[in-house]
Amino acid sequence: MGENIKSAARSGTKNSDKTPIVPKQYIVHFVMLISCFILWGLLNNMTDNLVPAFGRIFMLEAADASLTQVAFYGSYAVLALPAAILIKKYSYRHGVLVGLGLYIVGAMGYIPAAMLQNFNLFLVSVFVLAGGLSILETTCNPYVISLGDESTSVRRLNLAQAFNPIGSLTGIILAKYLILSNLNPATYEERIAMSPESLSAIRSNELLWVCVPYVGLVAIAIIIWCFFKKSKDSEKDESGALNILESIKKLVKIPRYAFGVVAQFFYVGLQIAVWTWTIQYVMTTLGLNEAAAAQYYLIAMVSFIVCRWICTALMKYIDPAIMMAIFATGGITFSLGTIYLPTNQSVWCLVAISACMSLMFPTIYGIALKDLGEEVKVGAAGLIMAILGGAVITPYMGSLIDNGKLSSIVPMFTGAEAAIRSSFLVPAICFAVVLLYSICFRTKKSA
Repeated sequence: MGENIKSAARSGTKNSDKTPIVPKQYIVHFVMLISCFILWGLLNNMTDNLVPAFGRIFMLEAADASLTQVAFYGSYAVLALPAAILIKKYSYRHGVLVGLGLYIVGAMGYIPAAMLQNFNLFLVSVFVLAGGLSILETTCNPYVISLGDESTSVRRLNLAQAFNPIGSLTGIILAKYLILSNLNPATYEERIAMSPESLSAIRSNELLWVCVPYVGLVAIAIIIWCFFKKSKDSEKDESGALNILESIKKLVKIPRYAFGVVAQFFYVGLQIAVWTWTIQYVMTTLGLNEAAAAQYYLIAMVSFIVCRWICTALMKYIDPAIMMAIFATGGITFSLGTIYLPTNQSVWCLVAISACMSLMFPTIYGIALKDLGEEVKVGAAGLIMAILGGAVITPYMGSLIDNGKLSSIVPMFTGAEAAIRSSFLVPAICFAVVLLYSICFRTKKSA
């Protein structure tokens, strides 16, 4: 497989209908890697729901509750480069093993955090868990790219990523029915008035249900870990010595890659911010509780999945970058609709934003990594580090929701509704960055 990794990192093979997206000899590995895509999609979207959950459980403001996302996506930025070193020195297989191992440790850390009812300990556990997912993503994305011909690499990655939102959808369902539905309806004021014993009893039950899905998934992670532990098909890559500084110097001089990292930063920030604040937007505008508002989040995720699959099929005929430009334009339009349209229409514009995000992550990833040769692993790490956007843009948007600094742009609304509506100017700007990238670096031009 080492030779295939090297050939997959080079271009020059023209797209052909006869070229399989995944060669037969790699199908089993591809399927097991898909299970990893599903796992981190599930965990990403469950974590989005932890923000409103922790906000209620620990009585936090939006910006403080979003520290959950800072810990989660900040860990992605910290662990991505070590992951590149790991898979370069050893193999993709070792990267998968270490990533799954860290997830298992982090998930088990939820148990003492719940017992002690300690938000900071939860943040530490989230950081460790997300570190494992960072290593998995840094490993699995280029691993998938390596499993076949370069001409089908973007389609292959989009196919694998198409299963990611299935995990996301599962995560939303688990969060809705196991976490959000088990939150006590007591308001902030009612909790303040409770005795310490009563409040502790409520928190204990709520945090128990926070733990259940995360700890339960450990069993699945162990099964995947055992498969890759026994597999010997991805041993040491012989594509040359790893020199981080030299690689970075080369990569920053490649406009397609450097701008790709920037675009990925803004895209991930956009995705995480929109999904994090969807429930609060619906609660504020429609007056629903967390569990009922999560229904709209569920619909948004279904639209994301459907559009991801449609886009993956259409990429055989349409340049992915052109499709991304169209969807980015739609995202800007729907973001403005979320800000300005009356409630019924604005909520559906919010749902439609998820459809517009559907193809962006793997498409940016595939375009940016194209033709990187031996720098593909460090390049992959840089794109995963760009997930830091989720840790930066999400709390920034949360601060806008808390302080309402942009409320003046929606004079027809007041109070909390004006604050959360106006904050969706941030996603519109992020979509604009992705639009510029897709215009500048069409796939066929960069081939």
